[in-house]
Amino acid sequence: MKADVGDWLVIKGTITDQADQRGLITEVRGTDGAPPYVVRWLGDGHVATVFPGPDALVVTAAQQQHADARARQRVASMQAELGHHPRSG
Repeated sequence: MKADVGDWLVIKGTITDQADQRGLITEVRGTDGAPPYVVRWLGDGHVATVFPGPDALVVTAAQQQHADARARQRVASMQAELGHHPRSG
């Protein structure tokens, strides 16, 4: 695993009702981008030194922005679709 400051560490949820955890990498302490990483978690702002496991992946800031834009588009599409159908009942 290799990361740069400004990349995002994503820990995949391992069960269906557990969401992925995402944190901004603010410091890389290993050599050549290797762990450990200092991460500020998006959910609660907690800062921690992390040695990522096999359920983790690093995404660049550009990749994360693209994923966020896709998610916003999906939500907007669903909202638009729901707005076209009157409520029954």
